[in-house]
Amino acid sequence: MIRRVFSLMFLAWAIGFLWFAVALPKPVAKAVTTDAVIVVTGGPGRIARGLEVLDKGLADTMLVSGVDREVRPGEFAAEFGVSPAEMACCVTLGFAAVDTRSNAAETAKWVAQKEVRSLRLVTTDWHMRRAAGELDRTLPDHVTVIRDAVPSQPDLGTLFLEYHKLIASRAAGLADL
Repeated sequence: MIRRVFSLMFLAWAIGFLWFAVALPKPVAKAVTTDAVIVVTGGPGRIARGLEVLDKGLADTMLVSGVDREVRPGEFAAEFGVSPAEMACCVTLGFAAVDTRSNAAETAKWVAQKEVRSLRLVTTDWHMRRAAGELDRTLPDHVTVIRDAVPSQPDLGTLFLEYHKLIASRAAGLADL
């Protein structure tokens, strides 16, 4: 009996991992306008995608969550080619977050201060499900979240680790209920 239970658990885990690895979230296919764009730091292409959203007028303002405390706004602007005017009006660097859960907390606080009703979440494809899940648990129900994944070529180790982080995140979310 115990062997069957473990076999079923392993089968569910394996099917879940296969789904996770094969069906990674995609970028938004059409031009969707939101009040803001939220970029979670940590992977290549994320900040560039957020700035592209701003430049196309698909959002009015951007929060970059999880910026290293050593980074200065001028350094950020120089590295990513952001004008001083755009930094002043439209880009907020968030220094409070150190992980995905605190990215969600930092975002929720910023969204409440800015009275944002819709946002575009930008993060890497393999990270999107967990980041969006944390946001779903943290943001008020009236805030719409559009998922805009940055495509990547993750290795098996990255997928394996992120799949287990997703399981742990969902389990923690169930425990909070």
